[in-house]
Amino acid sequence: MKQKRILTPEDYHPGHPWYYLLGGTPPFPKQILERVKKHGYRGYKQRYIEEAAAKAEPDRSIALRAIKDDSRNSLFANLSRYREVARGLRKYRENPGEQPCFCSDVHQSVSLKHNHIYNDFAHLIWLDELLSEQRDLFDF
Repeated sequence: MKQKRILTPEDYHPGHPWYYLLGGTPPFPKQILERVKKHGYRGYKQRYIEEAAAKAEPDRSIALRAIKDDSRNSLFANLSRYREVARGLRKYRENPGEQPCFCSDVHQSVSLKHNHIYNDFAHLIWLDELLSEQRDLFDF
């Protein structure tokens, strides 16, 4: 008879609600940043950033800085909310009798905020790389 395998948080990425349902600890922002760097992820704004990077100077730098400002503001807002939902998860876990046996809003909230931070970091890393290169003003 085949034994059933028990799932653990390691079976899921911190961006998945089941990671938290199974007891996974929300990663610190520094850990999220390191994971982004390790995987070389560019984020969901890839096409938007590529279009801005393809422009001629000075429009290129202006567009990239605007995207960077938006991404930085998004990161700060998402970090603030991430702290709130992580505290909510901790409180939720302190009342084990009240927990359902399925994924709840608190698990989804933490995973969603993790993913937003993951994308914000990816955008900012790439934008820093692009802004560190000055294109020739006469580059056609």
